[in-house]
Amino acid sequence: MAVKWTGGHSSPILCLNASQEGLVASGAEGGDLMAWGEDGTPLGHTRFQGADDVTSVLFSPSCPTKLYASHGETISLLDVRSLKGSMDHFHVNEEEINCLSLNDTENLLASADDSGSIKILDLENKKVSRSLKRHSNICSSVAFRPQRPQSLVSCGLDMQVMLWNLQKSRPLWITNLQEDETEEMESPQSPGQLLNPALAHSVSVASCGNIFSCGAEDGKVRIFRVMGVKCEQEFGFKGHSLGVSQVCFLPESYLLLTGGNDGKIMLWDVSSEVEKKQKSPTKPTHRKKTKRASYTKQGGNTHASADEEEHGKILPKLSIEHGEKVNWLLSTRIKGYQNILVADQTSCISVYPLKEF
Repeated sequence: MAVKWTGGHSSPILCLNASQEGLVASGAEGGDLMAWGEDGTPLGHTRFQGADDVTSVLFSPSCPTKLYASHGETISLLDVRSLKGSMDHFHVNEEEINCLSLNDTENLLASADDSGSIKILDLENKKVSRSLKRHSNICSSVAFRPQRPQSLVSCGLDMQVMLWNLQKSRPLWITNLQEDETEEMESPQSPGQLLNPALAHSVSVASCGNIFSCGAEDGKVRIFRVMGVKCEQEFGFKGHSLGVSQVCFLPESYLLLTGGNDGKIMLWDVSSEVEKKQKSPTKPTHRKKTKRASYTKQGGNTHASADEEEHGKILPKLSIEHGEKVNWLLSTRIKGYQNILVADQTSCISVYPLKEF
């Protein structure tokens, strides 16, 4: 079912991004960076000195030939038409960078690293304008909120999700996903059941700017709503049987792509739940019920949790047995149709057309 883009990399691909003109960039282990045409033709290649893994790539929306790439502790700015030499590079992080995010006005670039820090790079002055240090473990993902160039969300392997405003150096709001886990532990478990800790791997903000998702090692996908200077967890659901490595909202919608260590890719429509909450903001959120949701696996069956019962069972619109652990997920238009691009433990990119579903 998937079309494979091959002939570019020789090691596992770690990250993907697409420009508004249909170009795709991919970064891999060992310092490899590739540019691709929308038909999967390799257009350019470079290997960064030092051979540090390329962990995040990001096109500039306003200038589609401009590409940011993180490798090791360095961010390089390249022209995708000629990848051989960097136009500029920034060394502002102390440890390996995991994720890059540009704000809407494209004057600020956030880089999250293994020390738990998020550096905010002022691209006009080419210097760090903020250093956000609150995560006590690896900061795995960071995302600016659309239409709010001073606001971003982050998550990390400390199991914490944070909301930031760049006018302050401390987070506006923090939640610890392990709190849910602690109460789940009190629920009756089936013999031999293991509960993975809720290490947070990925965040994605919907185009509206107020709804964001987080994928974690416990297999759960959590949906949050920003309400001024704080957030509320709207609902959560068991998305994957192993850790959720990637979450990605499709543009201008509440359709959410998730990828997991179980080798599955899912498409969820969370719009009805989000809109239901929007219409009744005063309704209690029944946090206790949500927290006590237990996922008992027995004979391969996943029983509905209290959370699912409360919100109505959320079922995926699409489930793809990809078969490889998902490193990166991307939704982009290719030749007028929406497609899912997947990077995994192999050296090729898999493309699944969404028009078939």
